[in-house]
Formats: sequence, structure tokens, C-alpha cells
Amino acid sequence: MNLVIIEDEPLISENLKSILTEIDNSISVLKILSSVKGSIAWLRENQFKCDLLIMDIHLSDGFAFEIFKEVESNTPIIFLTSYDKYALEAFNVKGVDYILKPFDKTKIKKSLEKFKSLTKGGSNALDYESILKIYNSKINSESKKSFLVYYQEKLIPLAIDSIAFFHKKNQVTYATKKNNKTFVVDRTLEEIQNELSSVDFYRANRQFIIQRSSIEDITFYFNGRLIVNILPKPEEKIIVSKAKATEFKKWLAF
Repeated sequence: MNLVIIEDEPLISENLKSILTEIDNSISVLKILSSVKGSIAWLRENQFKCDLLIMDIHLSDGFAFEIFKEVESNTPIIFLTSYDKYALEAFNVKGVDYILKPFDKTKIKKSLEKFKSLTKGGSNALDYESILKIYNSKINSESKKSFLVYYQEKLIPLAIDSIAFFHKKNQVTYATKKNNKTFVVDRTLEEIQNELSSVDFYRANRQFIIQRSSIEDITFYFNGRLIVNILPKPEEKIIVSKAKATEFKKWLAF
């Protein structure tokens, strides 16, 4: 199996190369690349030679996903990341794997086994367009750190990570902080949802967007519905419909 490593830290790339050959001495590391620019140039001419790419998400000159805006490729990828929770959702679409740093031999071996099982049928066609769409939306979410809210006769910035939930009542949108202070937000829930990370926030129903860290527990409700109990406790029950219950539980376990 021919691999290419794309990693901008030499010690990490050499360690990874050593682990790969220990796991399977038939693995050949064709090339170690360290930048978006260099990867684009090499892959344009040589990607047909490799069976798998292993790459870091954050490279010295940009994000690894930028490579595939310039290069069409069906080569499967295993991503490396130190903290990138945004990429994790992308892998549900991609269907190969990601490895959280620091990695070890066990993690690498498990990912290689997953890759082999997914490519048994001989098709390496993978949906980069979907990955780019999801990743870019998460990058946009990350850049937004706060919402402007009304407080007395002022507008003040409210940090997103301080917000427990958003809710709508009588056509007015409110943001409630984890300390139970509530503010009016001059945005619709739909607009707010589009600017939040879907890893951290979930649109439970038409009235509520809730933050993962505010969830205390879930109560089974009748007809397959769920009641989500959060802190601070809102005035109304947060009910997830039967149709969304499975999706919500998958999100919560992600």
C-alpha cells in the first residue's frame, strides 16, 4: 500500500512514518509533504500513485481542505488533528477516519483497519465537496465569538460559550446565559442557528437552540418523544419530537 503523509511538523511526520512501517512492512510512504501549496503541486502530478493520504488539518500555510479546492481527488484520507472538533463532523460524511493527536501505534492501526474495511469493494470515490461545505461552515462559526444583545439602553457583546440556550417567545428571540441572565437578541433562531457550531449547539425544536454543555439529562416522553433537561431551567419544557429523537441522541453522543 502506497501512502502520502501531509504534516508540517517533521518530528510528527517521521514518527508517523516509523509507526506505519512497524504496523505493516508492505506500506510504502511515497512522500512527506508539509504545506498546502506543496501538496497541491505534488498531487496534481502524482496522486494516482497513492492509495491513502494521511494529513494534518492545520498546515503552515492554511487548512488541508483547501488542497481539494484545487485538486480533484478520490484518494481516501485519514486526518490528524490536535483539537479540531469541526473536522469530526466532516468525517461522518467522509467515512474514512480521523486521529486525534497525540496518536500512538494503536490508534494508527485501528484507522488503517477501518480504511481497509471501507475500501474492500474497490471504490475509493469520496465526497470532498460535502466535507468542504461542512468544514467551511464550521470555520465561519468559529470566527463568530459573540452576539450583540440588548441590555437596558445598550448593546453589549455576549460570548457564545457563555450561552446555555436560545429560545423564542411571542416572536422575540432571547439568549439565556449559564448564570441564568436573559437578553434579547435581534435575530431569528434560523439566523442564529446558521452562525453556530452544530457540534456545540442543537436546534431541539422551533422554540429552542440548546448548548451541549448545558444539558443535564434526558427524560423519555410519551409517543417516542424526549424531554431535554438543561441548566439553567427554562420556563417551558424542551421537547424533541419522535422524528428528531434518534438524530438528537446521535448528536449528543458525538
